Amino acid sequence: MRFNTLFFDLDETLYPSSSGLWIAIRERINAFMHERMGFPPEQIEVLREQFFRQYGTTLRGLQANFTVDMDEYLEFVHNVPLEPHLHPDPEQRGVIEALPARKFIFTNADCAHAARVTKVLELDGLWDRCIDVHVIAPYCKPMPESFDLALKAAGSPDPHSCALLDDQSRITRAARSLGMYTILVGKESAGEDADAALAKWTDLPGLLEG
Repeated sequence: MRFNTLFFDLDETLYPSSSGLWIAIRERINAFMHERMGFPPEQIEVLREQFFRQYGTTLRGLQANFTVDMDEYLEFVHNVPLEPHLHPDPEQRGVIEALPARKFIFTNADCAHAARVTKVLELDGLWDRCIDVHVIAPYCKPMPESFDLALKAAGSPDPHSCALLDDQSRITRAARSLGMYTILVGKESAGEDADAALAKWTDLPGLLEG
């Protein structure tokens, strides 16, 4: 395989967007903004979307404009049961485990959330390291600085020797501009924002072989 380092996004990449987990997390974000920060309910949806577009994540937007405890926020918004939403896929684990490259979780969430998710998915034990919101602070994907910090955390491999899998086209687009090979997960077509699209995990080895 021509890539020696693989970066995997977590949410809605290692599991399908149809799982409903992100909807549950989004409801917890809304609850945090209302209960812990006092935002009126009618303002939250618009403000959350504005922060997501402008800063990359709601958390970074809140940090840029208000005082918020990051650990409190992350613990609160990820406090949702995973088992109703996530189910192991032995075929997925076999594909990822067989890839002859170093494998990293690269997420805008935290490693505590990543550990819970990968355990329920039975994908734990496959990763060289989790690169999370703490490692890339004060940045987040798709900011270029977040990729620089992720590469450093992975031992500074050449970006051209790296592949990144993510479900968001703005993130694959940013990584691609830095020289990484990018795969848009859960989509039928990559469009202009990625090098390839991945609809089935069994297709991944072929995509990485080019």
